[in-house]
Amino acid sequence: MPDVIGEAYGGYSVAPPTPSIVFVCHGFGCKYRAEVDLTANDRAKLAQLLAAGRSSPAAERKAVATAGAWFDKRVGPVAGTENHVARAGAKYMYDVRQFDCIDSSRNTTSLLLVLDQLKLLRYHDVDVPEARGFFLDGRPPHATAVLVEKGSGTKWSIDSWTVGYGQNLEVMPLERWKSLD
Repeated sequence: MPDVIGEAYGGYSVAPPTPSIVFVCHGFGCKYRAEVDLTANDRAKLAQLLAAGRSSPAAERKAVATAGAWFDKRVGPVAGTENHVARAGAKYMYDVRQFDCIDSSRNTTSLLLVLDQLKLLRYHDVDVPEARGFFLDGRPPHATAVLVEKGSGTKWSIDSWTVGYGQNLEVMPLERWKSLD
């Protein structure tokens, strides 16, 4: 198992999440951080949302996507990121209310780790965020959070940067995600 916490947060001086507290990155490159306390009601809501995913790995991924939308709405008012836009690029670089893919991949990884710590993930393990594109290959850089399906070993991109405020996260096989521009 990779050192998800060390690899996901080490270079950004962000404390790893716990079931009681999450630090939400925003403002591009995790420049700003908002501390969000997760209450017993929050944990109960996450359990309720993930209960819909108990039947299969695919159902669990769909439940994770829904939990991501709820999480976005939960942390938005605290972090000041409500109404952030999908695919915020250079035009938003100085807007502290927006996320770049580094912020989004870390925040989604935090959610996934909380779900794991609460023992709500039955079919998946949390992996380190992955990246694609490096300008040299003609593609803009992009990062995503990752889940690994326990039975098959298939890696899945769990991407929140590609969706707007409060929308379900985009989920696809990581290999397909890596092939996109």
